[in-house]
Amino acid sequence: MKQIKFSILDLALVCAGSTPAETLNKSLALAQKAEEFGYSRFWLAEHHNAISIASAATSVLIGYIAGGTKKIRVGSGGIMLPNHSPLIIAEQFGTLGALYPNRIDLGLGRAPGTDQETAHAIRADRMQSVYRFPEEIAEIQQYFSTGNNTARVRASVAEGINVPIYVLGSSTDSAHLAAKMGLPYAFASHFAPAQLHEALGIYHNEFKPSAFLQQPYTMAGVNVIVADTDEAAAGISTTFIRVIAGILSGRRELLPAPVPMNDELRELSQHPAVQQMMKYSFVGNKATVKQKTEAFLAETKVNELIVVTNIYDAADRIQSYQTFAEIMKEVNKELGI
Repeated sequence: MKQIKFSILDLALVCAGSTPAETLNKSLALAQKAEEFGYSRFWLAEHHNAISIASAATSVLIGYIAGGTKKIRVGSGGIMLPNHSPLIIAEQFGTLGALYPNRIDLGLGRAPGTDQETAHAIRADRMQSVYRFPEEIAEIQQYFSTGNNTARVRASVAEGINVPIYVLGSSTDSAHLAAKMGLPYAFASHFAPAQLHEALGIYHNEFKPSAFLQQPYTMAGVNVIVADTDEAAAGISTTFIRVIAGILSGRRELLPAPVPMNDELRELSQHPAVQQMMKYSFVGNKATVKQKTEAFLAETKVNELIVVTNIYDAADRIQSYQTFAEIMKEVNKELGI
């Protein structure tokens, strides 16, 4: 068995009382700690028209994080490809790959990362690109190939640069595509868990080896909040519960500070829609979260976990990630890998 890797997905969430600039600096500080704790990669997600998310210019932020760290892989989780020209993405990530060799990942998704009105403002013809998602991934692969050096349209900075491509998804459609193209597959089970097991099954059953990947490789997103006690973890998780409620209601607000757990929040956390989104949320002390993590790994047999920790206080977040790194090192040791 190979070691189960563990990584971070960061949305650069802007806390109430803070600014985007302060948030981006905190993301860098977190990435530096993640490198110290043994995380494999630090991914950033593209979102638009969300006052609480500062990772809209994803490739720019990836460069900032990579420039402030030494060895951790940095990438997109993901770039929403229909929002962009494949040529521009190849040039951006070719540049990043040239500046930070063998450290840049390109995760690609097809969702807008925003509401429909904003998606139209980003690119009026984006729906055409949604349907061309497989072809546009292939275009990016071509731009990165050394064989493209005789083409009339080139991304010369990308040619021969090693930037692995990952297919991101939250449904079975992406599983079929990743398997067919022989690419690693990352499932967004941290917010869309319903089709996780079906998608993983499709990917493994249909996987075709490629020049990029010989064996299936899977990643799954999980929400993790670890504190010294279950009660303390539940307390700081009230921020996360309110974030989910805001997503479901369409309410846009900065990341709220935690509040004491009360009857209203308990009732909200038990709402079926909230429960569905929180299905793979591991909240508690170290022992509690370790047990939930081991159960998830046994169920899914994924190669890598990518962890999301949406809490208010930067110190609490770093402590949570540090403790989770300890959990994963213990899990790998107990597995004998």
